Amino acid sequence: MSNVYFEDVEVGQEIPSLKKNCSTQQLVIWAGGSGDFYQIHYDPPFATNVAHLPGIIVHGALKHAFLGQLISDWTGDPRATKRVGCAYRGMDFPDEDIVCRGVITAKKQENGENLVELEIWTENPEGKKTTPGTAVVSLPSRN
Repeated sequence: MSNVYFEDVEVGQEIPSLKKNCSTQQLVIWAGGSGDFYQIHYDPPFATNVAHLPGIIVHGALKHAFLGQLISDWTGDPRATKRVGCAYRGMDFPDEDIVCRGVITAKKQENGENLVELEIWTENPEGKKTTPGTAVVSLPSRN
């Protein structure tokens, strides 16, 4: 059941943020579940010596999933999500906070649905957007 209604949201409004902190173990679990076994996500010598990264990095698709959680936590109903997409523009590292944020960019009624468009993103501890994206949700009406 949704806990947010179309009439209660406004363009420019921020949605509640979500803070995540990935351990190396979570990255290994994600690799197993997703099938993404690229060593930059769990093998420090490979990440630094072969890929020339500062260390192992969080999977982009895992950050995409975090953004999906941000939206479903806000709406209270995972079925409300119509579309979510993002781009991988920066690295995040295990054991550092990843903050997921969003702001409402548009709202409209279309084909009997109350649609809300959002700009969403993840931020690293320095506040840099590392995974910008967009989403569309369908919210119920109070009426």
